[in-house]
Amino acid sequence: MLNPGEDISMMLKARDMASVALFSALTAIGSFIRIPLPFSPVPITMQTLFTYMAGAILGGCSGALSQLMYILIGISGLPIFAGGNAGLLVLIGPTGGYLVGFVAGTFVIGKMIETKKNPGLLWLLTCMVIGTTIIYTSGIIQLMNWMKIDLYKAVIIGATPFIAGDLIKMLVAAYVTHRIKKTLPFARWNDGNDARALRPKTISVSS
Repeated sequence: MLNPGEDISMMLKARDMASVALFSALTAIGSFIRIPLPFSPVPITMQTLFTYMAGAILGGCSGALSQLMYILIGISGLPIFAGGNAGLLVLIGPTGGYLVGFVAGTFVIGKMIETKKNPGLLWLLTCMVIGTTIIYTSGIIQLMNWMKIDLYKAVIIGATPFIAGDLIKMLVAAYVTHRIKKTLPFARWNDGNDARALRPKTISVSS
């Protein structure tokens, strides 16, 4: 028979896994909102919006896990990568570096945000800018190797077209996260409060 402490732990773990799966699914949905670019093999998608929010809301480890889950499902054959693609070839192709960057960038975003008890909008944006830099760096390195191009050209086709859109997505993600962080039961920042809320109440009887 489980004691109340073990019961709470199992509830929190189940909720954590559900939230990880949710953000993995949201990243997959973001891949279908796609604008192909004629001069680049990397399309514009909505995926980074959800990677930012995954790190900010779930925290570093759970956020990165949500992106890793997304990649594993995609390489297993489910067509959830940009353009409805799937398989290991996508991971080693021109856009694979960005997928790896999703994991690393989300982890860093979450871990940086966790260093502040009550992070404000400016700190959220700062963390997301750094996370975006990691995503771009990972993507550009693989793009250079895959296309056999120099750094300048890789930046022009692999980063420059996405900066304006990603800035907007960062603003949206930071604002939404800041507004709803205290209302989400699975938000990383609410772990302490949630554990207390789930803890069984004791009733004292006075004689």
